[in-house]
Amino acid sequence: QVQLVESGGGLVQAGGSLRLSCVASGIIASAYGMGWYRQVPGSQRELVASITSDGVSNYADSVKGRFTVSRDNAKNTVALQMNSLKPEDTAVYLCNAALRRWGSGPRDYWGQGIQVTVSS
Repeated sequence: QVQLVESGGGLVQAGGSLRLSCVASGIIASAYGMGWYRQVPGSQRELVASITSDGVSNYADSVKGRFTVSRDNAKNTVALQMNSLKPEDTAVYLCNAALRRWGSGPRDYWGQGIQVTVSS
């Protein structure tokens, strides 16, 4: 059983920082793209940041220069450092990873989501 487990969310004042972490547990043969999405009730889920297995990252325009995504391939973890947080960053953040189990093809996995609330 492969699971993605997020940690690090919470409440922070505008201008503050939070660091989200996500670990993929289980027997994993390969990890491909990993990243973070966020969702606000009534809105579509949006990509925040992603990173390839080679370390190439991609960011939503709204977070460029403030957020940094990183990963540890040996530990199958992905992190999101969020600085200069704004109230509009308030959302449920979900970890996403394309993983392959032994004997299977790659598929997308999602974490349960973690709340980030930025107060003004």
